[in-house]
Formats: sequence, structure tokens, C-alpha cells
Amino acid sequence: MRTSGSSTMGSPAAFSADRLPITGAGPVCAIHQPNLLPRLSTVAKLFAADVWVVLDDVQFARRDYQHRARLGSLSSDSTRWVSLPTHLPDGRATLIRDARLADPARARRQLEGVLREQYRPSPIWPAFAEQLSSLLDLFDATDRTAEITEASTLLLLGTLGWTGRVVRSSYLAAGAGRTQRLVDLCRSVGASAYLCGTGGSQYIEPDRFTNVGIGVRQFTVPATGVWAGARSLSAVHAMLLHGPRLVGETIRESAMWAGGSHPNSFAQAGRAHG
Repeated sequence: MRTSGSSTMGSPAAFSADRLPITGAGPVCAIHQPNLLPRLSTVAKLFAADVWVVLDDVQFARRDYQHRARLGSLSSDSTRWVSLPTHLPDGRATLIRDARLADPARARRQLEGVLREQYRPSPIWPAFAEQLSSLLDLFDATDRTAEITEASTLLLLGTLGWTGRVVRSSYLAAGAGRTQRLVDLCRSVGASAYLCGTGGSQYIEPDRFTNVGIGVRQFTVPATGVWAGARSLSAVHAMLLHGPRLVGETIRESAMWAGGSHPNSFAQAGRAHG
């Protein structure tokens, strides 16, 4: 499921970074909910980290990307959603880890069918379809939506050559409060830096991290070239349009340009603001 990637990126000027290295001996940590075939911006953030803490013990949100993905078209600007019909045993209070597929066999057929319909014209499709088979087989083994979506993310990361570590937040001790939970999760994996996406930067309290010796790095991606649609479309679209080699090298070249000392670093080196 893991193949090497290579390619080029647009202009490094599209990134805004102070070119400061990530310091500290601990790993770089990204914390994100399991998403179905996540957006390219999400995949890039996770790729930049040594550790992905899968945030599976927070409330499931139907209007988010936890059980669905937006796919682009290879021939037009149109987009299309693919979803895994999901049952919430505890209603709106259901945690991500407790959500269940309403009909695993039907969900498998829908996912495979929509992906095939959207991307079969791509020369990359035969290789991707072969890799996809391991994910589709998982529908026969579990009805837990989060297990499927986590596996879908790892499929994409593995295709791009990521070799990091995955830990589920439900296995770690963390306090209450949005920022404190993130701080505690980072401390639980011994992180020296936390990669903060554009959404998190709007509410986190950076001082809570720095007070315990954890750096905060705001993570963003450009919006042109390979990155067009990166914040809304599944990474599958970029990979099937440009090829995993191009997407993979784009991510790695961007990491080197950012100037971080960490081998997977791809974060803006400026401090995030709440």
C-alpha cells in the first residue's frame, strides 16, 4: 500500500514561513479526526508529522468530513460527495469511535462505485484500484466508521511514503477544554511541536503549549497548482489527476523549503495565534 512518490510543486513563494527549524528532541505531532479519504491539506499536515493522534473520542459531526469526502472531476469543475451511511447509537452525543456503518456491504459498493465512476479515465486508476482493495476488504471485517476512515487516511499516507506513528486519542489521558486536551495529547506522545491547522489556530491558546515546552507551528498550504482545491477536495483527486509521484514530491519539496530540521517538517514556523 506504500509506494514512493515524486514530482514538482508550483512556486515556493506560495508558502509563508520564517524558515526557523523545529527544535526539541521529541516528535512533531498532528492531531486530527479520522476522515474519509481526507482532503489534500489534511494529508499534507499529517505527512509533516512523526505522530498522528487520531482524535476519535470527540463528538461525531455529520456535516464534517468524518464519513464523507468531496471528489473532483477530471474533465470539469464539478464536484461530488461520497458518503458512508452512518448510524449514531447515542444520537448527536455519539463519539466518533462509536459511530457504526448503517449497511457495510452497501457502503462498500457505493464507495467503490463512485470512485470508479469519477476516476476510471485516469491512467493512475488501475494502480489505485488495486491499493483500494485492502480498504474495501475492511468493510467485511468491521462496521465501525472510524476504523474505515482511519484506514482510508493511512492508505493515502502510505501511498505517499509516510512512515510515522499512529495513536488513537481514546487510548491517551487528556484533560477537558479544547486547548488543554490538545496539550495533554501532545505531552502523552512526547511531542516537541504541534502542527496547527487553520481551523485550530482560531481557538487554541498558544501559551498553554509553550508553558510546557511544546512549540506551536501553524500549518497552511497554497491554493494553486497541485494544491488547487486542497482545502475542499479529497487528496484522491490530486493523486488521480497529477499522480502520486507528483503529489508526493510536492509535499516533500515543500517540507525542505520550509527549512525545518525535522525530516518530515512542512509547517509554517511562525507561532499560531488564537
